[in-house]
Amino acid sequence: MTDSSSVQGLGFSSRAIHAGQDPDPTTGAVVTPIYQVSTYKQDGIGGFRGGYEYSRSANPTRTALETGFASLEGGERGFAFASGLAAEDTILRALLAPGDHVVVPSDAYGGTYRLFNRVLKPWGVEHTIAAIPDTEAVRAAIQPGKTRVIWVETPTNPLLGIADIEALAQVAHDAGALLVVDNTFASPYLQQPLALGADIVMHSTTKYCGGHSDVVGGAVVVAEGVTVPWFDDEPAADRIAFHQNSMGAIAGPFDSWVVQRGLKTLAVRMDRHCDNAEKVVEFLQGHDGVTEVIYPGLPEHPGHEVAKRQMKRFGGMVAFRVKGGEDVAVKVCAETQLWTLGESLGGVESLIEHPGRMTHASVAGTELEVPADLIRLSVGIEDVDDLIADLKQALDRLT
Repeated sequence: MTDSSSVQGLGFSSRAIHAGQDPDPTTGAVVTPIYQVSTYKQDGIGGFRGGYEYSRSANPTRTALETGFASLEGGERGFAFASGLAAEDTILRALLAPGDHVVVPSDAYGGTYRLFNRVLKPWGVEHTIAAIPDTEAVRAAIQPGKTRVIWVETPTNPLLGIADIEALAQVAHDAGALLVVDNTFASPYLQQPLALGADIVMHSTTKYCGGHSDVVGGAVVVAEGVTVPWFDDEPAADRIAFHQNSMGAIAGPFDSWVVQRGLKTLAVRMDRHCDNAEKVVEFLQGHDGVTEVIYPGLPEHPGHEVAKRQMKRFGGMVAFRVKGGEDVAVKVCAETQLWTLGESLGGVESLIEHPGRMTHASVAGTELEVPADLIRLSVGIEDVDDLIADLKQALDRLT
């Protein structure tokens, strides 16, 4: 497999296609084989070929994906998981212990908040909710000597808030904490958190990285030289590797192969997602039934200048609010035909959903509750005129 350092000087798409993916030495196959295997013949006791012993610990297909991810995010080491939440859980259990404290976003994926509130809190890890786009609010939420991690989504899910990664990295490091960034909404193509000072970046690879709604997965990349001071400065990558193997929520070989295939076209897909999203936003701004359009690419978005500085483009996620409240929002979601009513995001097909009743139902009644009249769009790569026409008929009928 190609070492990430040997291709690091190449452009993004070249690395997406080649990092970790030398032609197979046995056959010359240009695509990484699917090593659908659980165990490996040893050349004597402890004589592992290429370091492979058992596929929970390492698998060549997964290694190729992990190497590629590390290259794309500019990090020291990558890890692939069975889901985004498995990636999150492994990070947090590797970095935290009972009695520790985390700052979490006031706008975040519902499953992330459920993990903090229903799994980690009973374990003894406390959290404080803060408005991540407000750097001073994050600073104020830190508990000196206890806060170990600042957890960031940017853009946030579903309100598309923008956090200043560089500023928050400084806040975290001043407090002796680590900054972890969920980069799912942006993808490695649009945003590079490690280059901005973050310590660890994670993805739900189910979304843009896989890109075709045919796989569930997660990924983690650790920046060069990151250590965990409260665990005797043990390298963060080593702790995550140990927990990945011990907890076992790894990406299987076929899923690793599917995500790796998706990464090869990430750049061209993201450009089309962004192109389409910008035109959908323009349409929504001109429709009388829409009361607010939320998109970081709009100059009036409060995080626009930060997004412009730290993102290549503004992404394929759009949120908007409608006249008539929750009932109308729910009906609009049901009336589209080309837009598919469904959870998740980042696939080639366009999705529409009502966050309050779907992806964010688990945060109802909490500080993370989302507006009832909010609709979230994952803008796909179809012909944008067809997408707009479908939205128009649904909105015209109900608003």
